[in-house]
Parts: sequence; C-alpha cells; structure tokens
Amino acid sequence: MNRKAIRATISDVARAANTGKTSVSRYLNGEQNVLSADLKQRIEQAIADLDYRPSQMARSLKRGRTRLIGLIIADITNPYSIDVLSGIEAACRAHGFTLLMCNTNNEIDLEQYYLQLLSSYQVEGIVVNAVGMHEAALSQLQQSLLPMVLIDRKIPDFVCDVVGLNNQEAAAMATQHLADNGWKNLLFVSEPLGLVNTRRERLRAFQDTAAALPGVLAENIEVPLTQPTQIDEALRAFYQRHQGKSCALMVGNGALTLQVARALQRLKLTWGEEIGLVGFDDLEWAELAGSGITTLKQPTWQIGYAALEQVIRRIDGDLTPPEEKMFSGELIVRGSSRRA
Repeated sequence: MNRKAIRATISDVARAANTGKTSVSRYLNGEQNVLSADLKQRIEQAIADLDYRPSQMARSLKRGRTRLIGLIIADITNPYSIDVLSGIEAACRAHGFTLLMCNTNNEIDLEQYYLQLLSSYQVEGIVVNAVGMHEAALSQLQQSLLPMVLIDRKIPDFVCDVVGLNNQEAAAMATQHLADNGWKNLLFVSEPLGLVNTRRERLRAFQDTAAALPGVLAENIEVPLTQPTQIDEALRAFYQRHQGKSCALMVGNGALTLQVARALQRLKLTWGEEIGLVGFDDLEWAELAGSGITTLKQPTWQIGYAALEQVIRRIDGDLTPPEEKMFSGELIVRGSSRRA
C-alpha cells in the first residue's frame, strides 16, 4: 500500500536530534557558532535522515524579505517578450531573487488578477512589459508603492524607471538605410498607435528622417495584426499608387513583419526586387525567408537584465530620480532592402 510522503518539519528534526526547535533554527540560520560540535552533528544527521528541506518562503518572511520579483508580460507568445524574460531570469539567478512570471494575454481580467496576486505574494518589486496592457491595469500600477521598472512602454503621467530601445535612433537608422539603397516611396506599417509610445516614437522618427531626405516620400498606415485581408488591401493600394516604382516598407514590430511578409507572398511581390522591406525585431526566420529580411535587432536579453538590476537597486534603497535607460539597436542588412 502506497502512502503519500509527508514532508518533515523543523519539529521532526528537533525530535530526531534530541534538541529544541530553537537550536535547529539557529543551525539553519547560520548561527552554528553558538552550538556545540556534538549538537551540530546530531542536527546534520537528523536533517539528512529525514531529507528535511526548510521552507524558503517562511524563512524569508521571518526576516522581512521574500526575495521575490514579479514580472507582468502582456503577451508571452511575442518573441520579444521571450527574449526579455530570458535576460530577467538570468539577472534574478545572479542576484539571488526568484521570479514570479504572469502572462496577462492582453486580457483586462487577468491583468487585475495578477496585480492582486503579486501583491499577496509580497513581491519586493515588479518589472512590467506593458505594451498590450489596458489603461485600467496601468492605473492600478500607478497606485502601487512597490519598486517598479517598465520595459519598452512608458505610462503617460507616471514617473517611473524605463528600460528599452532607443526608438528614435533605430527608426532613423532604418529609414536612412532604405533611402541610401534607392527606395524613394516609403510606407511605415504599424498596429494601431493608440497610446503606445514605442509605435509613436518609431513613426515620428521615420517621418522626420524621411522629410529631410530629398526626393523621399513617406506615408504610414495602421493595420490590425489579425486582419490579413486589410493588410493585403493596404499594401496593394500603396504599391499600385506608386506604379511599383521604388516602393519600400518599414514594419513596426516582429509579429507584424511576419504578417506583412505573408501578405507580400499572397500579392506575389518579391522583396528586394519589386519592393523593399525592413522590419523591427530580428526573428530567427528572417534570414531564411527568400533573400532574407533586413531587420532592426534589439538587444532584448540585455534590456531584460538591465531592467531587473534597476528594480533591485530600487529595492535596496536607491532614491535617485527615475531614469530612462535606452539601448541602441543593430541593423541586420539582408536581401530585402538591397535593390536588385
């Protein structure tokens, strides 16, 4: 007959070692200098015999520290978020913190639930990747007194540390690259701008850079990620409006770049020949698609690592004014932006 294993307690250890719980607690907390050699040996043997493993949560709460960091991600399916998560998790390991990751899936009910859940777990700080978060959840974040760092998206009228990409520099670099390769009619393709600062900053830099380039015309469209027919129609209209002459696209993020690439295939337009293409985020498939797609690579792992280190500094009492730490991107040039 199988019996479910019962986890040993500190009382079990004390009983097996023929001592009190206070002595065992001192042993576990590193105060072994106050224990005799014989008592230490008995406690060690009891712990080994019982396979005793202390509750780290209980010990942390007793010391007034949980060493837990909360992470709220709007969409874990986004490759950008996965790379950022990897950097955050690496920084947690390096600094002795444990990460509690919550994926809201862009759903308002989940956003509210996870904010309350992290509070109940007494996390010491929060990192937020809020690109898809609703305003109600962002408002609740504003009211939190926890040390917090935002990744990528800023919250209007909320003074907080932000870590992300230098969007102006990156978009200007990509726009200049298209112009240098002879593309004269440029279209910036993004998801609906809303209040998302990353989309607005990239569009503004695209427009400002193009305006300073002789003979370059700049347009922009906003398309839902999940509406392929609408994407097809917008791209067809752009291409036909300029009679196929020197047309190129800049796409605002990796997920949309994939949908635009699919649309170009449906329209039988070959990137690098009939139309130019540059996308944000260097996804693994980009180098394998046709002649390869030129991308603006973000240092996502470094962004995640830096965000976690910043929230730890705040936890440790850093009271300097909130800052924005912006990383430079790297243009990975492939066939899609080189005119044949």
